[in-house]
Amino acid sequence: MASCEDVSADLWRARARREFLATFACGAGGLATIWLLAQDGLLAAEPASAEANPLAPRPPHFEPRARACIFIFLEGAPSQIDLFDPKPKLNELHGQPLPESLTRNVRFAFIQKETAVLMGSPRTFRPCGECGMELSDLLPHLATVADDIALVRSMHTDAFNHHPGQLIMNTGVPMFGRPSIGAWLTYGLGSESENLPGYVVLTAGRGTSGGATLWTSGFLPTSFQGVLFRNQGEPVLNLYNPPGLSPEMQRASLDAIQQLNARRQRLLGDPQIEARMASYELAFRMQSAAPELIDLSDETEATLEAYGVNRPDDPDRGYRGGGQGVFRTFATNCLLARRLVERGVRFVNLYHASWDHHSNLNPELAFNCRLADQPVAALVKDLKARGLLESTLVVFASEFGRTPLGENRGGREANTGRDHHPYAFSIWLAGGGVRGGQVIGKTDEIGWGVVEDPVHVNDLHATLLHLFGLDHLRLTYRFQGRDFRLTDVGGKIVHKLLA
Repeated sequence: MASCEDVSADLWRARARREFLATFACGAGGLATIWLLAQDGLLAAEPASAEANPLAPRPPHFEPRARACIFIFLEGAPSQIDLFDPKPKLNELHGQPLPESLTRNVRFAFIQKETAVLMGSPRTFRPCGECGMELSDLLPHLATVADDIALVRSMHTDAFNHHPGQLIMNTGVPMFGRPSIGAWLTYGLGSESENLPGYVVLTAGRGTSGGATLWTSGFLPTSFQGVLFRNQGEPVLNLYNPPGLSPEMQRASLDAIQQLNARRQRLLGDPQIEARMASYELAFRMQSAAPELIDLSDETEATLEAYGVNRPDDPDRGYRGGGQGVFRTFATNCLLARRLVERGVRFVNLYHASWDHHSNLNPELAFNCRLADQPVAALVKDLKARGLLESTLVVFASEFGRTPLGENRGGREANTGRDHHPYAFSIWLAGGGVRGGQVIGKTDEIGWGVVEDPVHVNDLHATLLHLFGLDHLRLTYRFQGRDFRLTDVGGKIVHKLLA
């Protein structure tokens, strides 16, 4: 009779044999599938080997214009009518109702349609730069880089509330669990940074409605999700070693863990083990790279002054724009964004909240513009002076726009703010293969709808991927039996944007 040890050994060998056959079959089948996909041009690059970094640089589908992206997201949605899209006719019609035919089937977040009236803008617009782009008096610094930016006045989207709208702009669809733009880019191209994540997130202000759902990797491997950085103190929570753990001890522990993971990887062939091994090594390297990143002592006083890093808090303390220190935080984030792309980071999200001005529009929009105008313009100028703007795409966007109607919500003083408006809004782009000094698209005379060159959010995404040398129809990921992509079932390249 066989002993318990013999039975146990036989069971182990049988299990090992099954696992070998299963993983070998999956591996061989997977390699064959990958080869066939590559032959059909459906992969941006060959996958990394078991020893390789999942974020290692991979070739694009075709020659790219951009190498890195800084995506500035103004949560809450700034009023395009007061910043980017002047409407003298709207001022003439101030206080008049819209025809019922325009609002009959329209949903608003808060406006009461029966008593709503048009609200003009008190802002002054003037031509800026050699291109003559008209910008608001609230944006004096941005006016100095008008010739470098492409202003799109004809954006439209599918959602009229914040979280769904933010999901569309950041992930392509108004639902949870989809990868963000930064995740798709790092999945398709990897990262040129060896010591920092490929995708970094910086925040300022009150925090976005969408939170981490806006920088998730969704169903993509977690190596591609955004890593939230802080701009002071410990850059990433729990990054530093606890007291008593020396670098030598940590290195020895990490080597032991990596050996165990490598042994398990050879047995199972699980790609998640490979991703975990790479994450351990990246975290170890980040312990030196991240503190150096946020140490601004090597920046000149002129640079710090240009960004406004040491500006005092605005005495108005805008309610929605953030609390004490938000001017410094936002300016520092803009400077850190430049430092990140210098170090090879592929995608940087810079979020600021909130621009959701349902009331008190004039003073609070002015507060937010004083906060953002100088640092963002300085970022564009700094990138250009360092020769980085040509390869770095800067995007300045939000989830939707604001209504030409004043908000007349019950219980509040009427017509001091604007409601959500998905039918027409403005964004701008600069660098990274974009032709600056131009305005694309047009809205009607009151800013209600797009009348020329409409650009859907998915069109913006298709164009962004194109600038990075990626075909949005070919950059796909199979999940639950379906091939997903950033642009979902839509998206077309906006060729007017291209240099």
